[in-house]
Amino acid sequence: MMQAHDILAWLKQNPAFFDDYADDVAEIYVPHSHRGQAISLAERQLLTLRDKNRALELRLGELLQFGEENDLISERLHRLSVDLMQAQDLASIVGTLEFHLKERFQVPQVALRLWLPSDSNLREFAPVGDAARKLAANLVSPYCGPYVTDEVQAWFDDAQNLKSFAQFALRTGEEPFGLLVMASDDVERFYPDMGTLYLQRLADLVSAAIRRVTPLVDAPLAVDGEAY
Repeated sequence: MMQAHDILAWLKQNPAFFDDYADDVAEIYVPHSHRGQAISLAERQLLTLRDKNRALELRLGELLQFGEENDLISERLHRLSVDLMQAQDLASIVGTLEFHLKERFQVPQVALRLWLPSDSNLREFAPVGDAARKLAANLVSPYCGPYVTDEVQAWFDDAQNLKSFAQFALRTGEEPFGLLVMASDDVERFYPDMGTLYLQRLADLVSAAIRRVTPLVDAPLAVDGEAY
């Protein structure tokens, strides 16, 4: 007895069958997938093609939307790059970064901490604990999701209402010298499966900008209370 796949294979090998028996094929009726009534085989094929076309149109619409969103992000990142290049000191860089992230990227809250040799009184140089430094060292790529350490959470105002975070280390070599964290009260703003390509580019950009105005100097190594 022939199986369904045998019939399908035979029809594929003999496409002239539909021309030779066009009148007979037109008399074949099959159940409608939605209405339950019988329709012709030709009409059923047409409906199938329409469904496929509709699915392709939806997919194309999604791709166009993604393309437009990527273009917008690229343009915003470009403007941030230009403004950071024009900043002449660390305070200007910090101000430029906060303006772009909050006003142009619509990030509700931003926190930046740096552990570089500096006599600056900027809040970005407030002391950080070992946990924050270890976190930065372990962030080989940006982290997005609902979790932050208690110390990092304390960097934000109204922290109890924040639901999602994007965290990435700032580095120009192997060792990180800072941590940049973006936060939102929208749990879907920074989620674990989101793409991090632009976040990594942002981290590289900010790292290079800070490095340009704040030379990295190795901190003295303390041994038994003495510095060497």
